Amino acid sequence: MNAHTAGISVVTLPGPDRAALLASARKVIGIEARAIDALVSRINGDFSKACELILACSGRVVVSGMGKSGHIARKIAATLASTGTPAFFVHPGEASHGDIGMITSLDVVLLLSNSGETEEVLTILPFLKRQGNALIAMTGNPKSSLARDADVHLDASVSGEACPLGLAPTASTTAALVLGDALAIALLEARGFTADDFARSHPAGALGRRLLKIADVMHTGSAIPMVSGDATLTEALMEMSRKGLGMTAIVDAAGVLQGVFTDGDLRRSLDDHGVDLRASSVSHAMSRNPKVIGPERLAAEAAQLMEAHKIHALLVVDAERHVVGALNIHDLLRARVV
Repeated sequence: MNAHTAGISVVTLPGPDRAALLASARKVIGIEARAIDALVSRINGDFSKACELILACSGRVVVSGMGKSGHIARKIAATLASTGTPAFFVHPGEASHGDIGMITSLDVVLLLSNSGETEEVLTILPFLKRQGNALIAMTGNPKSSLARDADVHLDASVSGEACPLGLAPTASTTAALVLGDALAIALLEARGFTADDFARSHPAGALGRRLLKIADVMHTGSAIPMVSGDATLTEALMEMSRKGLGMTAIVDAAGVLQGVFTDGDLRRSLDDHGVDLRASSVSHAMSRNPKVIGPERLAAEAAQLMEAHKIHALLVVDAERHVVGALNIHDLLRARVV
C-alpha cells in the first residue's frame, strides 16, 4: 500500500510470514541433525587411525582449510589446543606465500575441504608430502584428490545442504565441525586430560578461576610473614608491616606453626595498658589455634573459610603443619576468585 507524507512516497511492506519462518528453521535443523546422525556409521578404522597418528605426533597438529572450511578448521584447531592436543591454524593461501615454513616435519596436518578439490589446499599438498608430514583429510568427497592423497580420510559427506539453493555451506560445515569435536574429545580421553589441565589452558576463564589452587595464589618463601615465639610484639608488628598481609605466623625452630598474630590481636594488646610492646613476647598475645588451609586446596575454599570465620587472611601449612605460604582476601580478589 502506498501512502504520501509531505510529498514523500512511503511503501508499507507486508510483515513476515511467521509460520513460514518457523517452518524454515525447523527444516534446517532437521537436515543438519540428520547429517550429524549419518556420521555415526563412519566412525571406523579411519577415525581411530587418525587419532593414533595424532597421539604419536611429537610436533603439533596443523589444521588448514579455505573459505567456510577454513572457519571450521580454525575452530577445530582451537578445540584441539584447549583439550590437550597442541594445534594451530594455517591459512592455505598464505601457506603458499611463506607461511608453510611454520609447518615442521614432525607435525600432523589436518586438511579440510568439502569438495576435496580446493585449489589452495591441493597446492600445498606436494610440499607436505615431500616433507614427510602425516596427512589427515576431512572432506565430503571420498573420491576426491585430497581424500586419495592423504594418509587417512575422514568422511564428512552430507546428502544435501540445508540451504534451499544448495549453495551456502550449512549441513556440510556442521558435519565437519562435529567430526572435529569428536576427534578432539577422543584424543582428550585417550590422553587422560582432566578438568585441572583444562583450567591451566584457560587461566582467565571462569573455570580456570574456580579451579585455582591455594598454591597458585599464596605468598611463599621470604614473602611469608613469620617470626619465632620469642619475638617481641614490636618485632611481630614490624614483620606484619613489611609483608602487608595483616598478620604474621609464629613458628618454632623447625618452622612448625605455633600460632598467629593479627591486627585484631594487636588491638587487644594495646587495650591492655600494662603491655610493653618492646618487651612483651608475641607468644603471649598470639592466637594459638588459627584457621589454616593446605596448598592443594582450591582457592575458592579459602574464600569460603574466610567468609565463614570473618577473617581476612590465612596461613597455608603442609601435613606436618610447617608454614609453606600465606594469603589474604586481596590475593583472592586479584585472582578474581571472589
